[in-house]
Amino acid sequence: MDEIRISNLEVFGHHGVFAEENTLGQKFLVSAVLYTDTRQAGRTDHLEDSIHYGEVCHAIKAIMEERNYKLLETVAETIAERLLHQYDNLLGIRLEIKKPWAPIMLPIDTVSVVIERSWHTVYFSIGSNMGDKKAHLDYAVEQLQQHKAYKNVVVSSYIETEPYGNVEQDNFLNACIGCKTLLTPHEVLEHIHQIEAERLRTREIHWGPRTLDVDILYYDKAIVEDSDLCIPHPELPLRTFVLKPLSELAPNFRDPITGQTVRQMLTMLEGFQTP
Repeated sequence: MDEIRISNLEVFGHHGVFAEENTLGQKFLVSAVLYTDTRQAGRTDHLEDSIHYGEVCHAIKAIMEERNYKLLETVAETIAERLLHQYDNLLGIRLEIKKPWAPIMLPIDTVSVVIERSWHTVYFSIGSNMGDKKAHLDYAVEQLQQHKAYKNVVVSSYIETEPYGNVEQDNFLNACIGCKTLLTPHEVLEHIHQIEAERLRTREIHWGPRTLDVDILYYDKAIVEDSDLCIPHPELPLRTFVLKPLSELAPNFRDPITGQTVRQMLTMLEGFQTP
């Protein structure tokens, strides 16, 4: 990944825990590494194919001057989120905010906060077999589309499938969603649990009926295994009702554990020989 670097941009702001810092203000130094793809700009010599670092500098300055923050951590998060939303070709950012005049009453050069934030690709499965099934699925899609931590939300076809497991219940309506997110895997999990709860989802019977079920299938190529989250979804290779809509969105996405593409897993599950 290519980089555009900004070093020690000087901004006067009013950020700090102490009242004097908010009143008198002080100097801050901001450095940024903008992760992007400069190949097109290098070929065309057109600024619109790159990221205008002058605009970025003025955007950083405007954000730091628009209000007071207590913590540098909050300043950094705000700048990163705003810039990642503002520039479509900004894939990620590394920010360092230095505070040369930190009020600690000891000799010191600077204190600083350094963060890295980027867009991550996440795929979800969604399903419902209670009430207005389509409305439940539509709600999940809308919540992702309207949330500032997601972008580029795409949705597969809705398909009706027979229930999975041995519980007698109505047929399901299933689909998959792909998008970009700024959230961590556990933050995504917390958010989809909130979406499910808003549709009165309960977990009384394993593989039982539900108003809305939202599962994380993939998060980039990450492998997560802990007490409350497993990525990739462990039952993904066994579920035609997930692989089929997922193959519409990402047929060539390669599972980080099996090494197989989504299309290959679907073909194998359906009992056909991969060409």
